Amino acid sequence: MSRFSDLVSKPARDMAGYSPVPFPKPATADAESPLVKLDSNENPFGPSPLAIEAMQSATSAASSYPDDDSSELRRRLSLHHTVPLDQVLVTAGSTQMLSLLCHAMLAPGMNAVTSELSFVVYGMAAHAAGAELIRTPMRNDGEGFDVDAILAAINDNTRLVFLANPNNPTGTLIDAAAVDAFLAKVPDHVVVVLDEAYYEFALYFAKLRHFEYSRSLEHLRRGAGVVILRTFSKAHGLAGLRIGYGLGPAELLAYCARMRNTFSVSSVAESAALAALDDHNHIERTVSNNASQAEVLMEGLTKLGYRVVTTWANFLYCDLRQDAFGLSARLRNEGISVRSLGAWGAPTGIRVTIGTPEQNELLLTAVRKIASLSESP
Repeated sequence: MSRFSDLVSKPARDMAGYSPVPFPKPATADAESPLVKLDSNENPFGPSPLAIEAMQSATSAASSYPDDDSSELRRRLSLHHTVPLDQVLVTAGSTQMLSLLCHAMLAPGMNAVTSELSFVVYGMAAHAAGAELIRTPMRNDGEGFDVDAILAAINDNTRLVFLANPNNPTGTLIDAAAVDAFLAKVPDHVVVVLDEAYYEFALYFAKLRHFEYSRSLEHLRRGAGVVILRTFSKAHGLAGLRIGYGLGPAELLAYCARMRNTFSVSSVAESAALAALDDHNHIERTVSNNASQAEVLMEGLTKLGYRVVTTWANFLYCDLRQDAFGLSARLRNEGISVRSLGAWGAPTGIRVTIGTPEQNELLLTAVRKIASLSESP
């Protein structure tokens, strides 16, 4: 036994850490072409120009601690979503909000419920609180959540249900009516976390497809036991700044705020988020490119014989029907990084971020090259 194994907590000893894709080395003048990163669902256009300008301005005050309450951003988000100020909590990414909820609501002997093949951080956050995460089967080989199975898994020790909508990594969605029916059946001792990290992309797809996506804010306003997660990492392009927020019952968010680290959201991140909210052109460019390029990638990957699930987010879930790690390694050798999903429970699956037209063509060219080499005698 090592020196610390009997000293640390059981969750720390038992947990497996997060396994990110290896970070690319900074580009240099004599380096080969930089790695095309299509592995982390980042905005291929980067941050809004307004956000960049705001960040640069905010650095002049970097010697001062930030506003611990992110007061200006909370006020803007309260107005933006038409909810009371005390129903908004700004955090260092939506993952910090997940952690706060788990530490506030869970303990050893308690559990949270979600679907299999969903966001890996749910398990990390629940286990860090000493609780169990119950994962239920999906419908039709990854085609979507089985909400009846999730309801059936709830018991007296359940305190949280996580619904990623759209889901990461499958890109699938639960429509508004199905969420309504689900919430009506959830017992009062359970809080449902509606994780809408990809909200802007899903909303744009929903308009194109004449589909009703989300009524999450209506549920919050009528007093339902829901917490809505949103982020500035995806459509707003601020993943490196770590800033997101939760919208939920005021009393529950107050408990979460007590457990948040002091000064966890930087003044640079808050300034960038405030500016990003104002740049509607940047969001429009991002979501419209995403919708059109989703079709290009889906068609190209399907022609290669892979099963591609229709997405509502900024990535595609692709079942290769073969070892995904091997293909992702070969793609990396070609200068393209995608996410193989073995650690998520899908050893034949990859998740591909939808990039710019140029990035997507590089990906398809590399996949075709690998496929042709595999077919050679």
